[in-house]
Parts: sequence; structure tokens; C-alpha cells
Amino acid sequence: MIFHYAIKVLTYHTVDLTFKRGVAMNNIITNRLKQGYRTVEFPSSDIKLPATYRGRPVLNQEVSDEEVERVASVCPMGAVNPEDRTLDLGKCIFCGRCLKIEQDFIRFTTDYRMFALKREGLIIKDTLKEPDTKSKHLSTIKKLFGKSVNLREVCAGGCNACDLDINVLNTPVYDLSRFGIKFVASPRHADGLVVTGPVTKNMELALMKTYDAIPSPKFVIAVGTCAISGGIFKENEEVVGGVDKILPVDLYIPGCPPHPFTSLYAFVKFFK
Repeated sequence: MIFHYAIKVLTYHTVDLTFKRGVAMNNIITNRLKQGYRTVEFPSSDIKLPATYRGRPVLNQEVSDEEVERVASVCPMGAVNPEDRTLDLGKCIFCGRCLKIEQDFIRFTTDYRMFALKREGLIIKDTLKEPDTKSKHLSTIKKLFGKSVNLREVCAGGCNACDLDINVLNTPVYDLSRFGIKFVASPRHADGLVVTGPVTKNMELALMKTYDAIPSPKFVIAVGTCAISGGIFKENEEVVGGVDKILPVDLYIPGCPPHPFTSLYAFVKFFK
């Protein structure tokens, strides 16, 4: 009798579980059909970001020295050099304080295409130039990893904003994997290292161990202002600074955080 009762209970729970799974699967299919195809064509001229988005800046060198000095005085990161009349995108956090005063020196566009292969490439006098992606060094990377590349991401400290926007690249909208680029859990399975946040002293050893565990040849990508220069944490005694203080960096992606389209564009140009 107990045996028959157990069979009935088991059968009931099995049927109930199967029914619930069927309902869940039906909801997934229904939602998918309602939402339709969500992956954005990329690259595409149809990508339009909101007018409030602060993208690639443009400098006006026709303004007076006094105006440049005034802009430099309100920049919390010291990204504006009044002597050279330049803007360092490796320090800029795109906070917009310079836009709150009357000035014509800096204007932010809605252009998300921003990256550099060298640190000095982020220091601009007019606007950020498109790097030469046909260089010998980059041609080797494209030849080795152009069809398939695995990345290991490490947050070396920071607020996690860059990590969240990198994670967004794996969603159906951006679909990073369609380009043969994906993130892996183990550095031993990776071809390169993606670093976010300032390198804190607590994370320095872990970062170095991760880098050493990646087989050669390999590369390093610094994502976000903190990873490039230390960002708002650069003066902290517990922060080493930008990634290039301890590791050779092959790709710099500015922003605080960089827009997912900015990172996607940089990855595609770098590898493809």
C-alpha cells in the first residue's frame, strides 16, 4: 500500500513538473516570437545614440588661452592640459563638468568609435584619430586570432560599471560571439587579457598570475579610464595605477564606462 502511494505521489510530481516546464518553455517561445530579431547589425550607419550621450570629443583650437584655462580649472581629473591645449581621453571620465560653464573648447559628439593602440594616442588636440589597424603588430594578432579569440576578463578594482557593460556584449543585442570573440573562465583557455578598474595593490598579484597563466603569444586590453590611468582612484595609496604600469597594453578603450558599442567596435577593429 505504501509502495502504491509512493508511486502516485511520484507520478503526480513528475506530471506537475513536466507541465510547469512545458508552460515555461511555451512562455519563452512566445516572448521570443513577440520580441523578434533583436541583434543589431554591426558595423552599421543606422546606429544612433541619444543626444545626451557623450562620445568622441572635438576640440576647438580657435578659442583663447583664457578659455582653455577656465575649462582646465573645472576638470576634476586634470585631463585638460592648458599649455598644450590637449585633452587626455585616458584621464577623462566624460563627466560633463566642462559643459556646465560657458566655453567652446570641448564639444562631445555622439560618436561611439573610440580606441587607441598606444597610450599617447589618447591625447588629442582636435579629435581622436582612427589608429592604423594594418600595422605589422596588429596584422599578426589578426592572423593568429582573427577567426576565433578567447578573452579572460579581470576586474582589478573599481566600481564594476565597465564589467557590467562588457557583460552586455554577450546579450542578443550586441552578440559578441558572432564575431568569434568570447569570454572564458580560465586564463589557460584564453588568448588575451581584458582588464577593468584601477590596479589595486590587493589585486596586483592576482592580475599578474592571471597574465602569466595565459599562453603566449597574448595581448592585454585596458577597458575604461580606471584601467588606463587609474581614474578617480589614481591618487589613492592602495592603487598601483593604470594597467600599463605593470603589463604591456595592446589596446586602450576610453570611457567611464565605455559604451558597449565602443567596446564592440574596438574589439572588431582590433581582431578583424
